[in-house]
Amino acid sequence: MQKINEILEYQILSLSDFNIKVYTVVMILLILAVTKLILWLIKSALFRKSRLNQLDTANVYALYQIIKYILWVVTIGLILETIGVKLTVLIAGSAALLVGVGLGLQQTFNDVISGIILLSEKSIKINDVLDIDGDVVMIQSIGLRTSKGLNRDDISIIIPNSLITTSKVINWSHQSKKTRFRISVGVSYGCDVELVIKVLEESAFEHPDISNRDSVEGRLMGFGNSSMDFELLFFSKNIFRIGKVKSDIRRIITSKFSENNITIPFPQMDIHFKSSNVDLK
Repeated sequence: MQKINEILEYQILSLSDFNIKVYTVVMILLILAVTKLILWLIKSALFRKSRLNQLDTANVYALYQIIKYILWVVTIGLILETIGVKLTVLIAGSAALLVGVGLGLQQTFNDVISGIILLSEKSIKINDVLDIDGDVVMIQSIGLRTSKGLNRDDISIIIPNSLITTSKVINWSHQSKKTRFRISVGVSYGCDVELVIKVLEESAFEHPDISNRDSVEGRLMGFGNSSMDFELLFFSKNIFRIGKVKSDIRRIITSKFSENNITIPFPQMDIHFKSSNVDLK
């Protein structure tokens, strides 16, 4: 036992009033190991409970992130105390420095506060489809400073959290797992309006993503210069890949229009020339 005490009390580094001993290193490693163990136990318990009780995985993830950040802050404080750094003295002595750092890192702090808001408020969750500054992304992770999303070109985008909390953001999947979309098309004057609406609705029904026939509706929207303007409205759960769904339905519409002799007109303009009877001498 005495030999162990001698090893633990062995001084590795001496810097001013701070003495780093083997005991200090062992305590730091022990604190880190306990922190990792506690986080693993909390994560296992939370996600096991979410599977058993069918809780929202995104909400569980947000709760785990908040717990993780709080626990790591406490851990860093314990490590500094173990080394011999008095946090109260450190904070009091570096107040002016912290003000300067705060001004320089104002945007970073803004992002961090925004991250805490997102994780606690849970208005944005994992797998939500957002429209941010005209770019549609699916949220993959929400961090303390930044969030990571995947756009429709399968490119990862790092988003500062303050951009989400301070900008106008459309959350396509916040209220429901399906959203209504629309496809516009113009047909030549003289075509049967009822037939056009019927063909549009049948084109949507043929797509495998469109299951509810009551949610599909064809409308006559107006009379343009060269065409009668129609709109096909439908609901789809495939929010993130809706571009492909729309493309497939447009292809079906084109095929059905051809079968039913429904034409999509070109923009036309008639030019009339007036002849002059003035004699040139």
